[in-house]
Amino acid sequence: MAQFDDIDIFVSGGGVAGLAATIAFAQAGFRVVCADPAPPVTGRDEAGADLRTTAFLQPARDFLDRIGLWDRFAPHATPLQVMRIVDAGGAEPEARAIHDFDAADISDQPFGWNLPNWLLRREMVTHLESLPHADFRPGTGTAHLLTRQREALVTLSDGTRLRAKLVVGADGRNSPVRAAAGIRARTTRYGQKALAFAVTHARPHDNISTETHRSGGPFTLVPLPDRDGHPCSAVVWMERGPEAARLADLPEAAFEAEMTERSAGLYGPLKLASRRTIWPIISQIAERMESERVALVAEAAHVVPPIGAQGLNMSLGDIAALLDVAEQNRDDPGAADGLARYHRTRHTEIMARVAGVDALNRASMAESQGLRDLRLRALNALYTVSPVRKTLMRAGLGARG
Repeated sequence: MAQFDDIDIFVSGGGVAGLAATIAFAQAGFRVVCADPAPPVTGRDEAGADLRTTAFLQPARDFLDRIGLWDRFAPHATPLQVMRIVDAGGAEPEARAIHDFDAADISDQPFGWNLPNWLLRREMVTHLESLPHADFRPGTGTAHLLTRQREALVTLSDGTRLRAKLVVGADGRNSPVRAAAGIRARTTRYGQKALAFAVTHARPHDNISTETHRSGGPFTLVPLPDRDGHPCSAVVWMERGPEAARLADLPEAAFEAEMTERSAGLYGPLKLASRRTIWPIISQIAERMESERVALVAEAAHVVPPIGAQGLNMSLGDIAALLDVAEQNRDDPGAADGLARYHRTRHTEIMARVAGVDALNRASMAESQGLRDLRLRALNALYTVSPVRKTLMRAGLGARG
C-alpha cells in the first residue's frame, strides 16, 4: 500500500499569496508543505519576472507584521500617502479634475506601502528557509487530490504522497484545487489587458499614487524608490485588448510619447525603466471558498481588475481569516465547521468588493463623451462631501461598517 507523509496543511501554489499562506501557517507551528510547478522568479531582470507591484494597505501590513514578514519588506517599501484620482476624459487628454484622497484625513499612517512583486517573492523564499515547519517544493505540481471526511490525500507530480488535514488552494485563477473540489467560478471578461512596467519621470511623485481615467481603463502610477537619481513609479495601463497589444509592440520612443500623453503629462515626460509585460483582465469569484478539507484563497477564490489596490490585500484577508480558524482548532485545522465559518467570514465581503471594483472598471472604460462627463460629475460629487469621502477611504482600506 502506498505510504503517505503526514502533515497538517498542504498549500497548492507558490505565488505571493501561496508563500504568504505557507509562512503564516508555519509561523503558527503547523507542519506545511507548499508546492508549485513553476520555480519563483526572484530577480527583477530575470526572464519571467513579475514586474507588477503590490500596495499593501494598512490591514495587510498589520498581518504581515503578525506573521514575521514586514521587517523584511519594510526597507524596500515606498509609502503611499495620497491616492490621487484624475479625470482626463475631455476632448483632449488633459486633466480636467484632480482629487486627492489624503490618508491624513483618516489616519496617522499612510494608506499603504508599495513593493515590486519579484522582490516579495525573493524575500519570502528567503524567509521560508528559516522556518522549520515549512517545506517549499518549487518545480513540483499538484497531480491528484482526494478528500475524505477526516483527511485529504495529495499526490504531487514527482510521485510524493501527502496526507493533510487541510488543503489550501492558492493556485491561481485556473486553480486545479478548485476544479478537483468541484467548486464553480463565475467569470466576467472585459476584453481588456493591462500593461505593467516601470518608468522614471521628471517630477517627483511625493508618495502619491495617481490613477488617471480617460477610456479603456485607468492609467495608474504607483511610487517606487528613485532609480539612478530619477523619480520612479510602477505603471499599470489598462486598455481594450487590441489597443494594449498595439501599445506593447510600439518602438520605445513612440511608446514613451503615448504613455506620457495618456498620463495627462502630470509628471512630465515618462521614460521606460523596464521591459513591458502584458496581463489579461477579468473578474472572477468562486461560488464557495471551501469544500471537504479544502479552503480557497486569493485568485483561486476571487480575481479583480487592478484598481484601488484590492487584489492581494483581499488575498491576505483570506489568509488571516483562515489562520484564525486554524488556530482556534489546532488539532484539526480542516474541520468542516471551521471551514464553513471561514466561508461565511469572507465570501459576502468579497462579493461586495468584486462588484465594487467591477463598477469602477466599467466606469473607467467609458468611451462616449456623455458617459465620461457623467463619471466626472459623480467623482466631483463624491469628493466634495467630506463624510462620504472619508467613508470611501476607510472602505478602500478594508474597514467594515
